[in-house]
Amino acid sequence: MSPHVVLIGPPGSGKSTVGRKLGVRLGVAVLDTDTVVEQRAGCTVATIFTRDGEPAFRALEEQAVADSLATHPGVLSLGGGAVLSARTRTALAGHTVVLLEVGMAEGVRRTGMSSARPLLAGLNPRATFKTLLDARMPLYREVATHTVLTDGRSAGAVTTEVLQRLQEGTTMREDDRP
Repeated sequence: MSPHVVLIGPPGSGKSTVGRKLGVRLGVAVLDTDTVVEQRAGCTVATIFTRDGEPAFRALEEQAVADSLATHPGVLSLGGGAVLSARTRTALAGHTVVLLEVGMAEGVRRTGMSSARPLLAGLNPRATFKTLLDARMPLYREVATHTVLTDGRSAGAVTTEVLQRLQEGTTMREDDRP
């Protein structure tokens, strides 16, 4: 058993929102690996970061992703940093993986100064988000089978495009981007 589709992307790209909408439209269950981590740890992701540090969170996340890829048959949304793990990237091979891509300005606007996003907390969220995008975008593209741009678009419009791409089996190449 494996997910129908896996959503990846940076914070603020719409993984959770689009995931819920996809689940409704496909008639399947939706699972967010951050939720799995929180349930297993008995506390929030932000608390894990503060109390135990990022390496502890990443270890929990890696296991949650591996377990979910093996058991969840619906829509699976990964945390924005899940692709940092080489084991996770390897585990994603053979799955339908949709990158929800968001630009820096839109990502910063959507995430704001949320305390629920510990890696974006700090004095300069824009610089932090840029650093995050620079480090992760090549990894997202490495594992994605489809890419959907989300800037300036409603979650409904993004969901519709994801469904179209899944039905068509098409991918968006670098030179197809607006």
